Amino acid sequence: MRVWTWSRCSRNMEPQNYTIRVMTDADYPQVHKLWKQISGFAMRTLDDSEDFVRRFIRRNPTTSIVAEMDGEIVGTILAGHDGRQASFYHVCVRKDKRKMGIGTAMATAAMRALKEEHVNKITLVAFRKNVVGNQFWQHAGWKQREDVNVYEFALNEENIAIFNEETSQ
Repeated sequence: MRVWTWSRCSRNMEPQNYTIRVMTDADYPQVHKLWKQISGFAMRTLDDSEDFVRRFIRRNPTTSIVAEMDGEIVGTILAGHDGRQASFYHVCVRKDKRKMGIGTAMATAAMRALKEEHVNKITLVAFRKNVVGNQFWQHAGWKQREDVNVYEFALNEENIAIFNEETSQ
């Protein structure tokens, strides 16, 4: 398993060490706990269950990424592909650990893993209300497409999106 370690300063200039590594099945409890803490975050009742996330990781064993600090997961990216293009899902960094380069380091690690699998394009969905996320992707050089519409068709009506309560950012 690849592991990258960084040391950055927090907002109060204290050194903070964090590790970026490939997500494993065993990470699910901490990953799910983090997702529940992110304001405005949406999780689906089936797609984000332990069984479905573990299945996703087994299908994409090298491309999903977590960030750890002091043994605790503080960031995630689920990244998977179909051999042609990839998608990022559930990209997040815990609020108190933002602005330390964690999101950029995770995205870079996932992009490198996807490039090694000969994937040439990555897409993601950022909700319009997600100001922090949209600013992050635009600042990182990602292009917002204006020429496509996103459609969804639910094959299982039990797979409901539940949004975490939004708090001021």
